[in-house]
Amino acid sequence: MSLLTDLINLNLSDCTEKIIAEYIWVGGSGMDIRSKARTLSGPVGDARQLPRWNYDGSSTGQAPGEDSEVILYPQAIYRDPFRRGNGILVMCDCYTPQGEPIPTNKRHNAAKIFGDPAVAAEETWFGIEQEYTLLRKDVKWPLGWPLGGFPGPQGPYYCSAGADKAFGRDIVDAHYKACLYAGIDISGINGEVMPGQWEFQVGPCVGISAGDQLWVARYLLERITEIAGVVLSFDPKPIQGDWNGAGAHTNYSTKSMRSNGGYEVIKEAIQKLGLRHKEHIAAYGEGNERRLTGRHETADINTFVWGVANRGASIRVGRDTEKSGKGYFEDRRPASNMDPYVVTSMIAETTILWNSA
Repeated sequence: MSLLTDLINLNLSDCTEKIIAEYIWVGGSGMDIRSKARTLSGPVGDARQLPRWNYDGSSTGQAPGEDSEVILYPQAIYRDPFRRGNGILVMCDCYTPQGEPIPTNKRHNAAKIFGDPAVAAEETWFGIEQEYTLLRKDVKWPLGWPLGGFPGPQGPYYCSAGADKAFGRDIVDAHYKACLYAGIDISGINGEVMPGQWEFQVGPCVGISAGDQLWVARYLLERITEIAGVVLSFDPKPIQGDWNGAGAHTNYSTKSMRSNGGYEVIKEAIQKLGLRHKEHIAAYGEGNERRLTGRHETADINTFVWGVANRGASIRVGRDTEKSGKGYFEDRRPASNMDPYVVTSMIAETTILWNSA
């Protein structure tokens, strides 16, 4: 008799050309990640070759019951680290049967911005630092914390090693390797300042692919924590008090910023971001006011300030960028639950297309 693990690990390519494609999309809350699988007749290497599909939008908060059909448009393909073989993960966005993007489809507008000739010419690069917190399943309390109590003060946990300081490393490492297998441009991981909190970085990615890759990386993490029996939280301030919140710092550069004289372009871009500070904050994640307090490596939510090597600023410029006169900057305002399609396209729109006059 085969064990369940034997069946899960079956290599389908030994017996059939058919493959399994897992279609992934963003649900009605804007943070819930949904997926379902279908059989395809053979391997597919281009999202444009994939069939569109549909789902019941009334069950995800994205359509009324009397007109519930929502159409999935495949947009990007990644290798499936769970089924392996020729299995694929398919990042989709969502439309009405008439072809109109539904309100929670933030990719559609982002693709328009990144498709603008002026934006495309600048070859926008993004690197997103996704912070998250691991919680015990039944009590929703951070992994490694005394039940109903608190660990020692922050200080020993950031980039730490040891059973009394680093909690959940097996999940973090499994996710790191799964992302590399899938084809995600994951560039690193580290333990964060609050115990039970971790970070992974995706990028550099060009344009719309930053959003696609971050959403798929989040999906992989959701699946891995599901297997581990641990709850994944993207809450920007999961524990009130003298504990760091969770953000999604977004590093950004354009071709002009990376070229000689780029530091002046960076300063002009930062000035534009400051003029649209309120609009950006409104789009940078729900509950961000609990995180952006002016403490715990943040600027106050109502204040825009930038500086070189200043982790208490809204925008941080690195020492290397200042020294070389070109490079990138980091927008430290986005919350951990931000939508990467919204944040990346808004930064590009403000810094390249928006005219402050």
